[in-house]
Amino acid sequence: MLHKTRGIVLRTTLYSESSVVAQVFTEKFGIQSYLINGVKKAKAKIPMNVLQPLHLLDMVVYHKVNTQMQRVVEARPSPVFNSIPYHLIKNTIIQFLNEVLYKSIRQQHTDENLFAFLFSAVSWFDETEDANVNYHLAFLMKLSRFLGFAPQVQLRNDQKYFDLQEGNFTSVTPIHPYFIADVEANTLIELLDAPFEKINEINLDNRYRRFLLDKILVYFRLHTASFGQIKSHQILEEILS
Repeated sequence: MLHKTRGIVLRTTLYSESSVVAQVFTEKFGIQSYLINGVKKAKAKIPMNVLQPLHLLDMVVYHKVNTQMQRVVEARPSPVFNSIPYHLIKNTIIQFLNEVLYKSIRQQHTDENLFAFLFSAVSWFDETEDANVNYHLAFLMKLSRFLGFAPQVQLRNDQKYFDLQEGNFTSVTPIHPYFIADVEANTLIELLDAPFEKINEINLDNRYRRFLLDKILVYFRLHTASFGQIKSHQILEEILS
């Protein structure tokens, strides 16, 4: 049966000389794998450039329950990106966020709230004139809310430590190394709560930004099964430095 759905490209891998398997987070079906033929042909119905990381698609697909590989009838960019593919900083940030998302979300079921957040956040980033260098930090903190491990806010003034493992503030130094001071943690809360339009008002220098990113990745690793190491953040830090 044919279905119309929006999708967000997470990963594309070669399947044969002219075919790929695209893993797409769809609005209707969660994460699905789609076999797409002829992507490298000159007149490909679905060309490879449509299947780049975090590209937003309108799709017409076949969907069979309990089938590992689905089929695509049509996939077109919607909206068409105006800046992300051509802007070095934006493209590097998107590549990094794509790697984190691929390792973070596993839903093979509908999650309309998560999909709506991702779709609107990526659309906004493409449309905004400046490549705000706080965007990836705010994106990840906001993503933690949809993945179920957003930090709990500080309740008392004596809670001087933020326990990354427990996701909350504490007045006692944790017995493990996964914690930060309340000042740094409050910056993360600020990034979590601020709308994207306001994140440029959060003043962070490069050193502090790198520190926060490292702690956010530790936080994700502690709360996401099989998260592993993120490789692209080193390239991101070089580009942003």
